[in-house]
Amino acid sequence: MERELLARTGVTFTAIPAAGIHGVGLRRLPGNLVQLARGYRASRRVLWDFRPHVLFFTGGYVAGPMGMAAGGRTPIALYVPDIEPGLALKFLARMATRIFVTVEETRAFFPKKEVQVVGYPVRKEILAWTRDKARQTLNLPPDAPVLLVFGGSLGARSINQALLTALPRLLRHMYVVHISGSRDWPMVEERLTRLAAPLRERYRPYPYLHETMGAALAAADLVVSRAGASTLGEFPAWGLPAILVPYPHAWRYQKVNAMYLVARGAAVLLPDEALPQRLADTVLALMQDAPRRQAMGQAMRALFRPQAAEEMARGLLALAQEGGRTP
Repeated sequence: MERELLARTGVTFTAIPAAGIHGVGLRRLPGNLVQLARGYRASRRVLWDFRPHVLFFTGGYVAGPMGMAAGGRTPIALYVPDIEPGLALKFLARMATRIFVTVEETRAFFPKKEVQVVGYPVRKEILAWTRDKARQTLNLPPDAPVLLVFGGSLGARSINQALLTALPRLLRHMYVVHISGSRDWPMVEERLTRLAAPLRERYRPYPYLHETMGAALAAADLVVSRAGASTLGEFPAWGLPAILVPYPHAWRYQKVNAMYLVARGAAVLLPDEALPQRLADTVLALMQDAPRRQAMGQAMRALFRPQAAEEMARGLLALAQEGGRTP
């Protein structure tokens, strides 16, 4: 996915072999360790060819081999997008010169490090949309209630299935923008053919949105989604009240993110296993309670830090210059 996304922006991409070791069964562990060894060798070649002034990590399997290959010779900066850092970032923190975090609460995980709270960076293209332009682009009425449902770049099968079951009930009261992910798109297309014509007119399904993802966020009155790190930035940017369904198999990172927003009155939590029974009722209750949605939206908007990307960029430039080389 990273290769495809970066190709759209013209940024060069180099793949490095990597694999996880946390929570991996004994049958997979030897193969994953071999992958990490290959990643270490590939990382050394990249470092030799590219000669970076600074290494910048946001987590993931690939971070470990690259961090070890750097061997302390190149300054390392980390960005922790989730509230709780993953295993790779905890490992790299020992070598990091500077750590950027989304929220103040993450400082507790790095008590002996230089930590800077910057917020979550949001692309300017996402923020460029107005509500009116977004609704025109997605063919939505200017004043109708709009629900946005998505499950991340690959989609979320449990959310998709629960929504498709609830569609006839929801579409009587609102328009639904549904980003299913390409994996479940055939299931969505099949369901679309069985919707009555008046309801089908109120349904806007897409396998994925690239340039118009900002339109979907700007047009919505309420969102149902997983609780990945981007919820800490994109939903606050639009003051968008949320029903969050943490992915149950992703350790606890998504649940921690969700509870952070719930505790601040910006979202409600819906467990994944409760989706079939409670999705429709939860959505309808919030859509019909405008004062509560407004209060949730205000609480969400209060968490937005619009200068996150610029603050990190300044910090990275300063770190690169500390080595005496001009970037």
